[in-house]
Amino acid sequence: MSRGTPQAHARRRVGIREAAGTASGSAVLVTRPANIHYLTGLRPAGAALLLPPGPAGEAGEDLLILPPGPASVEPDREVTPLAGTLPAIPTDPEPRLSRVFHPEPLLEAARLVRTAGAGALAVEEHHLTVTRHRALTAALGGAPLVDLGCAVERRRLVKDEWELDALRTAAEITDRALGELLESILVGRTERHLALELERRLVDHGAEAPALPTSVGSGPHSGLPDHRPTDRRVEEGDFLTVRLGARHGGYGCQIARTFVIGGRPADWQIELHELVFAAQRAGREALRPGVECREVDRAARSVLEAAGHGPAPGTSTGHGVGLEIGEDPRLSPVAMGRLGPRVPVTVEPGVHLPGRGGVRIDDTLVVRPEADGGPELLTITTKELLAL
Repeated sequence: MSRGTPQAHARRRVGIREAAGTASGSAVLVTRPANIHYLTGLRPAGAALLLPPGPAGEAGEDLLILPPGPASVEPDREVTPLAGTLPAIPTDPEPRLSRVFHPEPLLEAARLVRTAGAGALAVEEHHLTVTRHRALTAALGGAPLVDLGCAVERRRLVKDEWELDALRTAAEITDRALGELLESILVGRTERHLALELERRLVDHGAEAPALPTSVGSGPHSGLPDHRPTDRRVEEGDFLTVRLGARHGGYGCQIARTFVIGGRPADWQIELHELVFAAQRAGREALRPGVECREVDRAARSVLEAAGHGPAPGTSTGHGVGLEIGEDPRLSPVAMGRLGPRVPVTVEPGVHLPGRGGVRIDDTLVVRPEADGGPELLTITTKELLAL
């Protein structure tokens, strides 16, 4: 179930209407699943969200158009089946959400827009395939398609308290699952087995699902970004890197830690872990409202480069989290824009030495001004180099 209230989702839709200019006669069609979730609290597969033309509160109810069959709509949510035409003007000051079923949601949206005489239809061109774009153009019968751009994604950057509470709970679940794993026997178990156990623990503690594919890398696999677990068994003296995250209320977090299996770590393992820890700390300390996103990446990256290391090619220091793992903003050398308050991001530097292994340390934090205590750390599992 999504966090938030129908009123909050309605206010978000009002903001998108204003951004798209529906008051001037354009309609809006949202098709990206995470954006539909943000605007409705619902995430049914294959759906389309239509915001009819006209000012908010006067244009008619917003429509969630779903393909027939089981749909991921909460049974307690007040949505009214419609008969295939744009509904009458509601009495509420904020647009309500209704639903209609159709085997081709996009084509049904185009028909309703054509019937309503909308001047144009704003769509998420970055999400539509060429084939779907052409089909919409043909079905509109003359009304032009215009690009909504990333208007919804931009509004998703800054989280409200409902969203931050969901992320805090997701982080608590994640920390608990990871902590329990660290108390178990690890030697001799496979990476794949440990990943499956972590995902089970996430769900046992209240996660809706893992927020991202769980990664467990041992020995030469440790420190690899996006490593897919294999049947390699954990051995004494291995580095062990674990990355996971829970999804709660639709919102997901991310954490990664690196440990040593067995006795005292080797000197090179201690030095490498201290280096990545220093880089991660530099990135975390750079998280301030108004800071350029690429400056955060530079803060962490410069620590690694000064020691003769660097992140894997194409990787970045972090990214936004929320309804998706890896949403905006990006903390990379070429990132544009500045951070704002109440924006949750990851800081996740790492170093991998081919054939030996490496270290990753990821945290999820919320950007806060110094007057509020600085960045809010959500994932609190220790970053010490523990010997397990």
